Order: sequence, then structure tokens, then C-alpha cells
Amino acid sequence: MMSDTKTRQRPAAVNLTQSAEQRIADLMAKAPEDAIGVKLSTPRRGCSGLAYSVDYVTSEDKFDEKIETPGGTFYIDGASVLYLVGSTMDWREDDFTAGFVFDNPNAKGACGCGESFMV
Repeated sequence: MMSDTKTRQRPAAVNLTQSAEQRIADLMAKAPEDAIGVKLSTPRRGCSGLAYSVDYVTSEDKFDEKIETPGGTFYIDGASVLYLVGSTMDWREDDFTAGFVFDNPNAKGACGCGESFMV
């Protein structure tokens, strides 16, 4: 006898604020023709070891996390997901700076300049 089981959708690894989603839409509106989305990764760099990097992506990797937003597809590098689970990504602008800002509960510390973090 078969049972009716519902597959529960897994929550996204990273929560995007409305401002971050709008920035992704703005980026995709002026993206290179071959771009299929925007990808977040955590390359090794900086004083603390890891940094946040957001770039256009032209192909989908089967291990990447995929989040559909109203303005385009947002990917999270498969190797970076464990460092980012539960994070919130925001876009902030003021008179002097503009950029994505991360509230990452997995980060155990960051360098003084804010360029990198450690887990």
C-alpha cells in the first residue's frame, strides 16, 4: 500500500532581504548576455580566511543551491553553503558606500577591515 507523503520544501540556505532581491534584479537587468544568474561564494582570501564574493554566473553547477527571486536566479556555491546556512544577505547604500552586507551566524570572527571572516 502506498502512502501519501508530502515532500517538505527545504528552506533556503541564505535569506535575501527585499533590498538584496532588488539589487539582484538590477544586476540581471544589465548582465552580460550569457549570464544566467548571480552567484554567492566564499573564496579563501583576506586576513580571516574567507570572503564573500558575488559574481555573474554563466552555467549552473549541480551542487549549487538555487534560489528563484522575482528579478533573477540567485545561486550559492555548493562548497560555500555550509559556511552560509542561516545567513541573511542585504543590500545597503549610504553616502559613502554601497554593497551586500551579511548577517552570518556561522562567522566566529572577522578581520578589522571587514573584508573577510572565519568560521
